[in-house]
Amino acid sequence: MTDEVAVGLDPPHIVIVGSGFAGFHCARRLSASLRRHRARATITMISPIDYLLYTPLLPEVAGGVIDPRLVAIPLADTLPRVRLVRGYVDAVDIAARTLAFRDQEATTRQLGWDRLVLTPGSITRLHDIPGLADNARGLKSIAQALYLRDHILEQFELARAETDPDRAAERRTVVVVGSSYSGTELIGQLCAMAQTAARRFGFAPGDLRLILVERSGRMMPEIGPILAGRAERQLRGRGVQIRTGVTLTNVAPDHVDLSDGTRIGTCTVAWVAGVSASPLIHTLGLDTLHGRLRVEPDLHVPNTTGVFAAGDAAAVPDLTTSGDITAPTAQHAIRQGAVLADNVMATLTGTAARPYRHRNLGTVVDLGPGFAVANPLNVQLSGHVAKAVTRGYHLYAIPRAGNRWAVGMAYLADLMFSRQLVSLGLAPSSIARFAASETFEFADNQSARCNPTRNRPTQ
Repeated sequence: MTDEVAVGLDPPHIVIVGSGFAGFHCARRLSASLRRHRARATITMISPIDYLLYTPLLPEVAGGVIDPRLVAIPLADTLPRVRLVRGYVDAVDIAARTLAFRDQEATTRQLGWDRLVLTPGSITRLHDIPGLADNARGLKSIAQALYLRDHILEQFELARAETDPDRAAERRTVVVVGSSYSGTELIGQLCAMAQTAARRFGFAPGDLRLILVERSGRMMPEIGPILAGRAERQLRGRGVQIRTGVTLTNVAPDHVDLSDGTRIGTCTVAWVAGVSASPLIHTLGLDTLHGRLRVEPDLHVPNTTGVFAAGDAAAVPDLTTSGDITAPTAQHAIRQGAVLADNVMATLTGTAARPYRHRNLGTVVDLGPGFAVANPLNVQLSGHVAKAVTRGYHLYAIPRAGNRWAVGMAYLADLMFSRQLVSLGLAPSSIARFAASETFEFADNQSARCNPTRNRPTQ
């Protein structure tokens, strides 16, 4: 079934695909620019979710520091002059200037556009490892963060009652794969949660095992060796086992195998080992680079008219280096969103577009209670000072006052009280799977629809 949605292109209709950092900040800045210039163009944002997910705080959701609602920035409140459409975009027809999307009931609809901004984001990059997709979970969505927290607490509860010592040890072991910013922050937060759980459940010192696996030669290869070394020493001091130079070769329900032949018994595997561009990118028939949509320095898509892209799904040239592309980080996506807005506006006003050029403001990595590493403006910090800088940055970057205030209160509670060990039961394993959670597959059958005749008795 296909329903047509009539959209006039006069005044110009700007469609933004995706509500991540790049799309959100583009929409907000573009909306303000249109109002300032009294332009008649309209903006539609299409996304399967009705919020901006502040992904840098997902490790703290998994670790029980922050309520999941606080990392969801409602679009209706923050983008009041943008038309919001919930749907998952399946295809884009560049020549016809239309796109096809599925709504929550799997009805396919068409939407026309005059300017198109592609910011569909990314999904977890999965390697061809037996059992990985079935037995591991990622950290790209609220469902996955909640699942990890609930699952780990459930396994600790079961371990306490387990009579088989080997099985109990498997339940008390957590393996995190990938020591990027997210992976390192995740194991830092899970370590703090596990220490609280150990006291509550009466586990002996050393009963809980947290293992960080990193394929490269050292952890946190994205930052300099000094800060990475400080982070490693801190995590090892808390009992985290760090295995570098190895990766997984098999993931089973009760163990993982490493490339060096080691077998680790575990019931919990978190895969945080990089991202890939949204599957939409590979349906466009346009040039890609390293799996991401190729764009010009001004974020325009080559060989198209009125099509722009940015964020994790776009291979944006890094003009500060030679021949490189920008990393898929929130910092880049936020800044690219602003340039997107300016350059789309330039096509409406007839002014010149500007290239995306950034200045590295540094990195912040939260490693749990009392410790972080940060290098704002290339000043290398660690410990409590870095912790203050890290939390201050997040409070500044969250784009809504209500969420900012609530996160600040959560930080204060974390300083004053022990962590709550509550299994909410809101994210079962099925919805935390990579495909279900990260590509937002809507229902594909009639049973999901609101059908007033469905429950009528037969005559």
